[in-house]
Amino acid sequence: MNLLKSLDYSVLQQCMHCGMCLPTCPTYMETKKERNSPRGRISLMRSVADGELEVTKAFSDEMYYCLGCLACQTACPAGVNYAELFETARAETERSGVAQSAERDFWRWLTLNVMFMHPRLLRLAGWGLRLWQKSGLDVKLRRVKFFGLLPKKLRDLEPQTPKVSPAFSDSLIEAVETPVEKKYRVGLLTGCIQDLAFSNINRDTADVLLANGCEVVTPRAQSCCGSLHAHNGAVELARELARRQIDSFDLDNLDAIITNAGGCGSHLKTYGHLLHEDLLYAARARQWDRKVKDIHEWLVQTGIRRPEHGAGVTEVTYHESCHLCHGQKVVSQPRQVLQAIPGLVLKELPESNWCCGSAGIYNITQPEQSAKLLDRKVKNIAQTGVTVVTTSNPGCHLQLANGLGASASVTQPVTLLAKAYREETASV
Repeated sequence: MNLLKSLDYSVLQQCMHCGMCLPTCPTYMETKKERNSPRGRISLMRSVADGELEVTKAFSDEMYYCLGCLACQTACPAGVNYAELFETARAETERSGVAQSAERDFWRWLTLNVMFMHPRLLRLAGWGLRLWQKSGLDVKLRRVKFFGLLPKKLRDLEPQTPKVSPAFSDSLIEAVETPVEKKYRVGLLTGCIQDLAFSNINRDTADVLLANGCEVVTPRAQSCCGSLHAHNGAVELARELARRQIDSFDLDNLDAIITNAGGCGSHLKTYGHLLHEDLLYAARARQWDRKVKDIHEWLVQTGIRRPEHGAGVTEVTYHESCHLCHGQKVVSQPRQVLQAIPGLVLKELPESNWCCGSAGIYNITQPEQSAKLLDRKVKNIAQTGVTVVTTSNPGCHLQLANGLGASASVTQPVTLLAKAYREETASV
């Protein structure tokens, strides 16, 4: 059955075609073509639902040209749920098979069906990549331009390979860690890419929670949250991963489930909708949604304990993860976390909530458009004159670090707060 036809039709009718979304849409602003805008894509979806338009390769290409940044949702006066629409449209293109090719099908199977469905296998791959990077062979082969022999897509991707962490989250964080004075009991989500590339940020998050009176429960070998699958049309796999996450946590005995990745957090808060037809999980999924909190959101909600020392940094700017600000509507809280650190000045970034071009795997599937967005972001960062950029999502972190090179460093608000707490302890 056509998935767009199965949607509640009122969702498709919400768009008033007022055009408020147009100046917020990076792809429309690039091409000025109606079909590359949110309302243009919604018109295409509605035509498919009405049976006036067939699902074609061109329709699929348009849905995947969309960043899914959700800036249109923030701008929309009618409250259109664009996230549900574009995920359903992508799922329909995958169901129809219009975009299939041997190469595409292989990479989708390897990533969505294999690597990101088996956390231990993903960590094994990360362990292998870590050994490769520690050996220095990647640097040597880059020096002799060996990677120039690879097919263009792989050649372009190689420099973007993330540096794998020296140790993964389960080695850095105990299953249960208790503060001196316990006020709350929270679960900590460690993620997949966050775990492989930024396990230190997971450790920082745990330390910040401990410093704010939270007992931290971190289940072992956690699965992917499923956002990658939901955003790329693999809805059933996303549902399976949602069930796994829910089963990993004792929801009745936790005050909150903490996420520190903007893109993951936005998806994690939709398990109730994702599993609303699942008789076994629907009620627990709604309970899950109520308890999932972004780390900044939780700190502001419970009252940040201001550290007594600074973080060794005097001036920063802040790039907003699209799914944190537009998806979760967490906007002021990361700024409040930064402003709680003594001696730290926050300089606002022009177009701080304009997409950096990472957008999940957009920098892989749409490298040209992604590069344009990254260039725009880097120019805006240069305008601030600041050499430390903060953000709240692993994809943004990697994208900005690749774009900025040696001109500026990238970190996260929670890392700076954790550093301030450690300075406080070291001075005692």
